[in-house]
Amino acid sequence: MTDHDMTPPYAASNDRPAIGGLLRLATAGAMALGLASVATATKSLAQNLSNGAANFYASDAVTVQPITFQTQYRTTVAGNIFIPKDLDRSVDHAAIVVGHPMGAVKEQSANLYATKMAERGFVTVSLDLPYWGGSEGEPRNAVAPDLYAEAFSAAVDYLGKQDFVDRDRIGAIGICGSGSFVISAAKIDPRIRSIATVSMYDMGAANRNALQNSLSVEDRKAIIVAAAEQRWAEVDGAETAVAGGTDLELTSETHPIQREFYDFYRTERGQVTPEGASAERTTKPTVTSNVKFMNFYPFNDIETISPRPMMFVSGDQAHSKEFSQKAYELASEPKELVWVAGAGHVDLYDRVDLIPFDRLETFFESSLASREAGLAKN
Repeated sequence: MTDHDMTPPYAASNDRPAIGGLLRLATAGAMALGLASVATATKSLAQNLSNGAANFYASDAVTVQPITFQTQYRTTVAGNIFIPKDLDRSVDHAAIVVGHPMGAVKEQSANLYATKMAERGFVTVSLDLPYWGGSEGEPRNAVAPDLYAEAFSAAVDYLGKQDFVDRDRIGAIGICGSGSFVISAAKIDPRIRSIATVSMYDMGAANRNALQNSLSVEDRKAIIVAAAEQRWAEVDGAETAVAGGTDLELTSETHPIQREFYDFYRTERGQVTPEGASAERTTKPTVTSNVKFMNFYPFNDIETISPRPMMFVSGDQAHSKEFSQKAYELASEPKELVWVAGAGHVDLYDRVDLIPFDRLETFFESSLASREAGLAKN
């Protein structure tokens, strides 16, 4: 069902930049920028910590333990498991896998959601997508949608081996780009019994068409050609180029969407540089792999996830809200669309006064309430 009371007028906007522009992959010149040395990130003196921004929140009621687990391809994924301290381990419990925004790591948003849901009684796992954070994969920051989806299924494998987790009661939350990755996983993994997405980006459509379908086919082809030329350069020994992601500095020309991301990724509000990584390359995908998103269609066949329930959460001011709207329209029942009044895209990464954790708790309590939750038995 749609939360009609929270639904805003849904109108296109002409002042939003193309994702091709945000990722700066539309020209070879922009790709060269990825090769050039870059300035050190400027500290923001006015980071916005309103509405309870608490990316690094920790709870006295939850124990956290670093974990690793294997994918079907025998690669290693890094994560954290969050367990309520008062959990009765003599019985099986519902569990939730949480995926971080595209370009982020588990310490950005995913750990927060995992902690908050563990406070509500769920066993939770946050994960680093392959090629990011502590997970395996070279080159770092590579784009691999199929392997991202596999990481969610591998997390289900891990949870299902815990003697206090009910294998038939495992759900998942995907934040930003991970919303599209968890949908991709759930379409072919019915062990994921219920799915919630928050501030979802369809990373395929975002790269093919950009926001509000503002990227032309000619621009798309230019991005692909530029990536192919960079691939030749790297075959011949050039450094692996990264581009896009979040700006390292703010200028008078910085677009509001980039400012929104900068306030999270480039300030103490949410900035994380994984061990062994470069602060100048965080959030930035490799140029040659980012075109893999052009072949990524997570919403195709989304209706086949039914009768497992889905919930799509978005801020009513989010530049990304079109993707949650589209997914909701294409999905079959049972489904919910929740608009968070006054919230933008990045607001739902960490602003605990805006994030509808109570709605998420209710959704997963209902959808993971029994062994038959959300899935018809054969």
